[in-house]
Amino acid sequence: MTFDWTQGALAEGLRCYAAGEFFAAHEAWESVWLAAPEPEKTFLQGVIQVAAAFEHQRRNNSLGIARLLSAALRRLDPLPPAFGGLDLDLLRDDIRERLQVLAAGGPIPQLVPPRIRPL
Repeated sequence: MTFDWTQGALAEGLRCYAAGEFFAAHEAWESVWLAAPEPEKTFLQGVIQVAAAFEHQRRNNSLGIARLLSAALRRLDPLPPAFGGLDLDLLRDDIRERLQVLAAGGPIPQLVPPRIRPL
């Protein structure tokens, strides 16, 4: 399956994600996820979980953020550095960095969402 992040639901989700509209990004990408075969389905689920994690940030739910980012990383880690038209090394590094900040404890920080960058 080939992903084109410049048009359709993928582009709309990317636009929403960049604008901080994480629930809308999740919804846009879910329409593609529902029709995707494996391993693309698992890849998209990981990307969707990143967006969902930052919806939890709006609610100051650090446990929800950490759980969703960890789940996303489990889905994305087995994939190659570039998959589905995205730079997964960049995304995975950003996720790990956010998880380290959350693991440090203390007040819930305002995290910058991980970068989801098309190649």
